[in-house]
Amino acid sequence: MAIQYDRIAKEIVEKTGGVDNILSAAHCATRLRLIVKNREIIDDDEVEKVDEVKGVFFTGGQYQIILGAGVVNKVYAEVEKLGVSTTNKADQSALAQQDQSKGKKLIRLLGDIFVPIIPIIAATGLCMGLRGLITNEMLLNLLGLGSSGLSESMTVMLSVLCDTTFAFLPALVCWSTFKTFGGTPLLGLIIGLMLVSTALPNAYAVATPDSGVVPIMAFGYIPLVGYQGSVLPAIMVGVIGSKLELKIRKIMPNVLDFMVSPFLVILIMMIVSLLVIGPVFHQIEMLVLNLMEGLLHLPFGIGGFLVSFLYPFIVITGVHHIMTTLEVSLLASTGFNQLNALYNMIFFALGFAVLAITIKTKKTRMKPAGYGAFLSQMLGVGEPGMFGFLLRYTMKPFVGACLVAGCTGMLATILGLSAKGMGAGGFIGFLLYMYDAHQLFIYFALVILTAILSFVVTWLFTVPKEFMEEE
Repeated sequence: MAIQYDRIAKEIVEKTGGVDNILSAAHCATRLRLIVKNREIIDDDEVEKVDEVKGVFFTGGQYQIILGAGVVNKVYAEVEKLGVSTTNKADQSALAQQDQSKGKKLIRLLGDIFVPIIPIIAATGLCMGLRGLITNEMLLNLLGLGSSGLSESMTVMLSVLCDTTFAFLPALVCWSTFKTFGGTPLLGLIIGLMLVSTALPNAYAVATPDSGVVPIMAFGYIPLVGYQGSVLPAIMVGVIGSKLELKIRKIMPNVLDFMVSPFLVILIMMIVSLLVIGPVFHQIEMLVLNLMEGLLHLPFGIGGFLVSFLYPFIVITGVHHIMTTLEVSLLASTGFNQLNALYNMIFFALGFAVLAITIKTKKTRMKPAGYGAFLSQMLGVGEPGMFGFLLRYTMKPFVGACLVAGCTGMLATILGLSAKGMGAGGFIGFLLYMYDAHQLFIYFALVILTAILSFVVTWLFTVPKEFMEEE
């Protein structure tokens, strides 16, 4: 039966107080985000009865309704037709967070910057996993092809497919930052491309001792080098560049604005980026990455335990996008992503906790939603299960699953488990470990262990009594 998105939208609007109670609507990958006048008049249980609604919660000044990927954008389109004021996620976040601390605002802005480019990075991660499978010597030998089985043209095409995103990552980040802060996105794209111009010494080549490539020294002491794989310099260039553009356009006569404003922005930002922002923030970025790597290399896998255990709590606060920045930077600078393994332990721990509750509950109407939330979790989308089940009545099943994830995350760190990409959670995450048979085996074993432990712990100890009440 086809999903009636118009009916779902109408019921959501009615049960959240009607058009007059909704100041604005926006959406992210899985949630419909509403800013409402009066939160108190909304009955959460009634909203959760609407078809396709996996759960609701209120945070950051927003009433958030979990609908899931592929559904939320279609419901949002129908909500807009009902006369609800709509806005982009960044503008709505600014309105909702007027009373929040500067720290939270900053982290949420990072989320707004990375949300548009994460699908591209995730897709590239899957491509890297497939390349690892295709070029795996064990597989090639099994097929009788040997290491020379791939032609030069195939090797080149795989390189284009897998390496382009990270080669031009600063351009993507700068484009998204300009867009988030109200600048002209194409200006951000051009300035970002300047950071990786072929006229500059390639950053990866400079970092390779035997390459013979060295930075060009400006004024005798400022190194000029490309910023391939760098994230923080691109963000700062985007923030400063977009604000500069807005100021210039305010004072520029209309007759000159079309041509002169972009020229001045590009000229000034090229100079400032290469001589000031790039060198300074690249060093800051390296410091942050070294600190993260130091955490992950703490003895006995302590760092892995802390990341896997605490990350779901960070997701609840909504400031988890700071971890995305670190994940992108790790992958771009080292080619490996240790954080993905820790996140995936979380996905499986939470997912099988949801499955245990779903099977054991006596509330028959919740079983279809539970199986749907489990499937969603296995595909890398965790909000339906987290907010619809694990945090529904008490935090016990949530904390239990986090402890399991922490323990297997600790094992993942001790065993040196690292992905060749990012953004792929749950079962799709297997693709990121196919580059190496040993890594794939470790990942598979830890996933099985996580699933079993989380299911057993939840079934025996943490299912809330409310789920066991007859309807």
